[in-house]
Amino acid sequence: MSADTQTTVGVIGLGSMGIGMAQTLASKGFRTLGFDLSEERRNLAAKSAIEPLDTIAAAFETSDFLVFSLPTAKDVAAVVNQHIDILQERDGTHIIIIDTSTSEPDVSRELASRLSTLGHGFLDAPVSGGPASAATGKLTMMIGGSDEDVAFARPVIEALSAKALHVGASGAGNVAKLVNNLLAAAHMITTGEALKLALAGGIDPEAALRVLNAASGKSMISEVHFPTWVMSDRFDSGFSMGLMRKDVRLASELAQSKGAELPMAELVAKLWAGSSNLEDSDDFTRMGAFKPSSK
Repeated sequence: MSADTQTTVGVIGLGSMGIGMAQTLASKGFRTLGFDLSEERRNLAAKSAIEPLDTIAAAFETSDFLVFSLPTAKDVAAVVNQHIDILQERDGTHIIIIDTSTSEPDVSRELASRLSTLGHGFLDAPVSGGPASAATGKLTMMIGGSDEDVAFARPVIEALSAKALHVGASGAGNVAKLVNNLLAAAHMITTGEALKLALAGGIDPEAALRVLNAASGKSMISEVHFPTWVMSDRFDSGFSMGLMRKDVRLASELAQSKGAELPMAELVAKLWAGSSNLEDSDDFTRMGAFKPSSK
């Protein structure tokens, strides 16, 4: 396939998730452009058939699709707003932004509405699966946006994900991701406490975990995260305490704004916010540590 006929995808944000998604897209035949504020990350991208860019504007000027992997909704909005003139100039070309960040529903809705008036599309499409799934195209993607934009972006979505769930209109993907991460945050705490209780009661935690994963107490956290990152004392899943704290806070704020009474979620939010012995830079799996020597 020549460069003239390739679909061009610009990936904005080459962190642990963004670099994996960019590598996946490049390996599946897309012309893949990559930008990150870090020169080190851009250099890393250049080693993986990704064309590194010095500016975000260059991605907006030449891409058919843009994939965002950014820390916050504020970052997402800033990137779009700072480059909206380029999108205005590209009228007649339907550009779709696929935002895989864990963002905020209201921000996504506003951006989708604004881009729609310019003839472009915006999908809130946060992902689950971690860096390993990003690098292998096996992510689970939860998508909010119009049917037309989802259909148009299907080739990129399918390249990145093993499961892509269109859950509703703009903002719905963000809500689904916050719900998912709130539950994952709760499971990290409850599974750690369950193993702490097992240890106190004289049961080997490894044996107790096997019981949980063979019975009704299992979850993705107990089946994957604990064996891989907690029991091994590796604590290097690639997802930070700071990011999970942000997601739990956003879920709590969403509940408050909608008048949803969630007493257990409120406790989970307090526990994540109050874990002062853990830095934002620590891996979030440390929240499940149940042995005194785990930190």
